[in-house]
Amino acid sequence: MHHFPVKLPLRIDWSEMDLFGHVNNVAYFKYIQASRVNYWELTGVAASFATTRIGPILLSTGCQFIKPLHYPGNIVVEVRMEFMKTTSFGLHHRVLSEAGEVAAEAHDVIVTYDFNKMEKTTFQPEFRSAVERIEGRTF
Repeated sequence: MHHFPVKLPLRIDWSEMDLFGHVNNVAYFKYIQASRVNYWELTGVAASFATTRIGPILLSTGCQFIKPLHYPGNIVVEVRMEFMKTTSFGLHHRVLSEAGEVAAEAHDVIVTYDFNKMEKTTFQPEFRSAVERIEGRTF
């Protein structure tokens, strides 16, 4: 069983419902994006981007829908670092229902990108250190 160190509670909005009375698949990607950005903020990479113009860029994402969600309700999106290479890393997200059941799982692949040079770049050492602190393990 994997440990998910970062948890983001969110409220399901009525506007996220679809014709069939459950949360639309597009909303899950909003939840995953919120989780991803929250993780970046915790590492400090979002703040350093303003001065360095080096930051994460999403390469790919995918989601497996397991159980429907409904309004009204609350969810928790958990995230963990799945892997870390030289220029890319992977995040694993779980969307949990109010009852604590896994409603969806998602996987992101993200590249560290230098927006000054318009090319991928290696991780900043402080990013790797922040991730290892958050995760409680080394990469």
